[in-house]
Amino acid sequence: MIKCCLLFLMWLATHTVLLSQSLAVCKGVDRVSEIEQLYQSRHLAFSASLFTQDYDLKYHRLEWEVDPAIHHISGKITSYFEPIQENFKQINFDLAKNMTVNAIIFHDTLVSFVQADEDRLQIDLPRVIDQGVLDSISVEYEGSPMTSDFGSFVTSTHNDVPVLWTLSEPYGAKSWWPCKQDLTDKIDSVDIKVTTPRQYRVGSNGLLVDEIEIANGKTTYHWRHRYPIPAYLISLAVTNYVEFSDYVYLENGDSILILNYVYPESFEVAQSLLKSTIVQMELFCELVGMYPFAREKYGHAQFGFFGGMEHQTMSSMGFFFPQLQAHELAHQWFGDKVTCASWQDIWLNEGFATYLEALTLEFLSANPEEWINWKDFTMQLVTNEPGGSTWVDDTTDVARIFNYRLTYQKGAVILHMLRWILGDDQFFQALRNYLEDPHLAYGYATTTDLQQHFETVGGIDLKEFFADWYYGQGYPSYTIRFSTHTNAITISIEQVTSHNNVDFFEMPLPIRVMGQMQDTLLRLDHTFSGQTFEIDLDFTPSSIEFDPQRWILSRSNSVEQIVTHTQDLSKVESAVKVVPNPAKDIIQILFENAESFKAIRSIAIMDLNGKVIDRTEDIHRKVSYDVSSWPSGEYLIAFQYEYGHFTKPIIIQ
Repeated sequence: MIKCCLLFLMWLATHTVLLSQSLAVCKGVDRVSEIEQLYQSRHLAFSASLFTQDYDLKYHRLEWEVDPAIHHISGKITSYFEPIQENFKQINFDLAKNMTVNAIIFHDTLVSFVQADEDRLQIDLPRVIDQGVLDSISVEYEGSPMTSDFGSFVTSTHNDVPVLWTLSEPYGAKSWWPCKQDLTDKIDSVDIKVTTPRQYRVGSNGLLVDEIEIANGKTTYHWRHRYPIPAYLISLAVTNYVEFSDYVYLENGDSILILNYVYPESFEVAQSLLKSTIVQMELFCELVGMYPFAREKYGHAQFGFFGGMEHQTMSSMGFFFPQLQAHELAHQWFGDKVTCASWQDIWLNEGFATYLEALTLEFLSANPEEWINWKDFTMQLVTNEPGGSTWVDDTTDVARIFNYRLTYQKGAVILHMLRWILGDDQFFQALRNYLEDPHLAYGYATTTDLQQHFETVGGIDLKEFFADWYYGQGYPSYTIRFSTHTNAITISIEQVTSHNNVDFFEMPLPIRVMGQMQDTLLRLDHTFSGQTFEIDLDFTPSSIEFDPQRWILSRSNSVEQIVTHTQDLSKVESAVKVVPNPAKDIIQILFENAESFKAIRSIAIMDLNGKVIDRTEDIHRKVSYDVSSWPSGEYLIAFQYEYGHFTKPIIIQ
């Protein structure tokens, strides 16, 4: 789902050139664990009712009667289920207490029920159902649903014509039908039968398999969906729709139906703008795999919300423009096929949809500035405030769950940075593996699941990355100083963070070096503030540019060229002694004069692989190290100086 007022502003920002022409007119993984434990009870309360976790839903037959001119629904919900615990003699559903239950039918017999507190429909069964045995029950009910969250169940008008639509994310499904509203158990398949006055059409999930005209001027529409689906993605959209179809043609000769239900007054505009869905689906299929519901359809149903909602196989659209269409289409993979297992991980839905939406600018736009503008806009928006975690620490707050800056935009930037770390081939392969994982596909996933797929494909440990960027808050600012030499460059990088929740962001940094009509892109593994790199080149450099392709979330960076005072550096270097060398037990770093002692800013000891053994900015006239436990071998001691740096080798025996 996307809040389109913000998306539209972003779209305006990334399309400024085109519009003007066309119109002329505490860091660390331990802390993460503590935070998760602190909020665990709150998360449980808002991911699933404890009373609905003892059975597995297999199937719903959803039979409703509605009239978009009347804010009312009546229906019969038949649920097939299997107990997953012993002594199962009571079944519970989530249902708002203002709805009226008329009857509960179990094996053709009326059974007792209670509409308990906390919107719970409690049904006492006449006998125990054994664990693993398939059974069914029907609930007949009616009422005038209360609106909640982003609407849940809404009746309004368009062009003076009644319209009814639903939008149940995150907690609104129980407002209008008895369901299992959780992120633990998808319904394996559904049949949706909706009866409404004949002048209206009904859009919903899956394939329309029948339209039956019945008495009293009404029609029953039968939609069938044979993929797993959570309760919040089941939807109705009812008004005087006009219908048109497009197709995505596949290389094997098959095609995917794109079925569109739009208001008559929007028909011409929608017919033109929705064409972009075809090329967007072709792109997403290429990047992350086949459209997940290809045996049925994809489509759009226009509704009255100023935004969009990724209802499975038929996204609800407040209006039409390509970025919104791409966003809701992307959700069919990320959010629908694989759904976040908790609202704390909602970025697995929204961050992905936002990033794939942006990738249409990179891969499909005729104007490369649109992709650059998106990156600039997004980086600026995310860093407009110094803190904020993409991980949702309060799932009781719907506004926090769908925070545009953190869930959508920072979530997208996290993926962008992972793409930089892994490279395109490994990044998109990890996404395909995540979507095809048999434990996740058409089910639920956590951020840890995604992380493991990135780590497996990339052969790297991303624990620190997710601790900093996903659970952590803020962003880095870099001060980059460089000095040039013949066919070489020295680069020193310092970092400060915007929020004390993270003290340092470890990242490979892209730096473009230019000179003599040549350039090269360096990838510098930045592991501590004040780190210095010496790089040999095949040309003499004259200037550098930090992060020219906007891969790194950062702000207020500066680049400064320094002129190396070779004579002064030589004096300082000659006045610094490391004794004894070779050494067995103790080494001492001695400064022979005050000038050399005051000039040194930091000392770092590294092995020959570049791993930092020790680093200090606390400089004394005599610095001692106990090296008795160090492995034998050669080490380098790096001294950072105001105008550059130098190293001295040391051998440990």
